[in-house]
Amino acid sequence: MMGVEHIENILHLDGAVVTAIADTDETRRIIGVKAASVNGSSPLAFEHHVDLLNSGAVDAVVIATPNMTHVDVLGDALEADVHVLVEKPLCTTVADCQRVVAAQRSTSRVVWMGLEYRYMPPTMALLRSLSEGAVGSVKMVAIREHRFPFLVKVKNWNRFNRNTGGTLVEKCCHFFDLMRLVADAEPVRIIASGGQDVNHLDEQYDGETPDIFDNAFVIVEFANGVRGMLDLCMFAEASKNEQEISVIGDLGKVEALVTESILRVGRRADGRHVVREEQIHVDEVRYVGLHHGASYLEHRDFLHTIREGGTAAVTLEDGLRSVAMGVAAQRSIEEGRAVAMSEVLGGV
Repeated sequence: MMGVEHIENILHLDGAVVTAIADTDETRRIIGVKAASVNGSSPLAFEHHVDLLNSGAVDAVVIATPNMTHVDVLGDALEADVHVLVEKPLCTTVADCQRVVAAQRSTSRVVWMGLEYRYMPPTMALLRSLSEGAVGSVKMVAIREHRFPFLVKVKNWNRFNRNTGGTLVEKCCHFFDLMRLVADAEPVRIIASGGQDVNHLDEQYDGETPDIFDNAFVIVEFANGVRGMLDLCMFAEASKNEQEISVIGDLGKVEALVTESILRVGRRADGRHVVREEQIHVDEVRYVGLHHGASYLEHRDFLHTIREGGTAAVTLEDGLRSVAMGVAAQRSIEEGRAVAMSEVLGGV
């Protein structure tokens, strides 16, 4: 699904073309080729990613494979002479993330971490508002995602923690990344409560019942005193806004209602009920896709960075940190205790 999403976004960029596709699943490979075929021209198709990397047909690759394969596919891509955009999460374990971060240091190519929620138009507006001092000194950030269950993926790989890294890695690395941006600091301690209470309990795959969490509360304490809160529910289809972000400082509060694409700003000095609200539009989005245009804006910046010879705005280090926060939250739930980030990251 995300492979086709990336193809559609690339096709809307000036001067970009999909020249090759690799997928181990024949059905998905055929779908990808069809999606990328333009004006009677079709991309090369490979079963294995190594053959694509060795083909000489690509300048840049997008890795949108199942989570547990990222460490090997990305490792091979980093050894090739290509630019790379890798989908979230970076890897399923902190150790694997550290491995690819170390490997990336030997390449001069652009290596971009696909955390496209940074590019959601209302989220971008919220981040701009914070940089302009709308709330003063940030003290708290709360993110709510109330949504539908995990989608069905090829061979149901996303039904098990061993393949995804766990829901708080797979799904919530996006939100932990945003918390780091808003707090402008690194987390020091995480405490979480959650479980699997509704979804996938009646499913069986080779005799196994899925073990992925479908709801959680996560509290994050940052080094500068900022506190973060994540409220996740994956059996809440009946929600007007799938995602809501609220940031409070000593001078006011700013909210991004992502689905409605609304930004709200309130200042304490203006009284209890005076709130400015604006509808967010981003005219340069040529393809809205699955993420409100965020993937298009991400690809636009990735391409610009390649052409201009810059460095990635979203790095593998960002990917490592967001995964580590998810791992700490998973561990907190499983072991019923607060987890220090130093315990998860080691000496990093």
